[in-house]
Amino acid sequence: MPLLTQSWLDLAFVHWAADPRDVAPLLPPGTAPDVLHGTTYVGLVAFRMHRVGWFRLPGVPYLGSFPETNVRLYSVDEHGRRGVVFRSLDASRLIPVTVALAAFRMPYRWARMSVRRHGSEITYTSRRRWPGPRGAHCRMTVRVGDRIEEPTELEHFLTARWGMHNAFFNRPVYLPNDHPRWPLHRAELLECEEDLVRSAGLPAPDGEPLSVLYSPGVAVRFSRPARPAGVPTP
Repeated sequence: MPLLTQSWLDLAFVHWAADPRDVAPLLPPGTAPDVLHGTTYVGLVAFRMHRVGWFRLPGVPYLGSFPETNVRLYSVDEHGRRGVVFRSLDASRLIPVTVALAAFRMPYRWARMSVRRHGSEITYTSRRRWPGPRGAHCRMTVRVGDRIEEPTELEHFLTARWGMHNAFFNRPVYLPNDHPRWPLHRAELLECEEDLVRSAGLPAPDGEPLSVLYSPGVAVRFSRPARPAGVPTP
């Protein structure tokens, strides 16, 4: 039985190269930066969360649907499980943010947010309310392009992730998820003004992103947390 169900819709994936030495101290115990040809990446991912639900209950229409923008890193643990590590997750619903902070130690932040589409262009805006740094913000617009039939090696590396690493009461955990392969489109970044990456403890992005992608979205199921990374299976 799934622990959580939800859909992720209208996603913009924007990525810059990052030095593994900058990333390593920010990862949970038992994990290391996942690298492709010696380089790791920091991702700024904006989307619409849709109808979060517990177990097999129907997703909640209001509290379970909201814009979200996250800053994420790429990790691998001692069992070879590849995942993501969230440095911040800005969302526009206070109750889910409070629950995620208190119960799951997830770095959620309450923000004023919007997602607006005009033809092939989508604009994502976010300004943080609580907890700080108050006023941390992001505004970016992407233009959606052609469907990608076969992702490149880098595009696969950045999007083919079926789990996340986190620390829960100082114990590393791996939370697997299940969803179809991403339907991906090329995208053009028309504007990007943000300080969420720097607010997440990383150097501010230098130059243009190396990858900009769009996906209309997928339905997702989260399973129960797996055995902590670094603890061998009997």
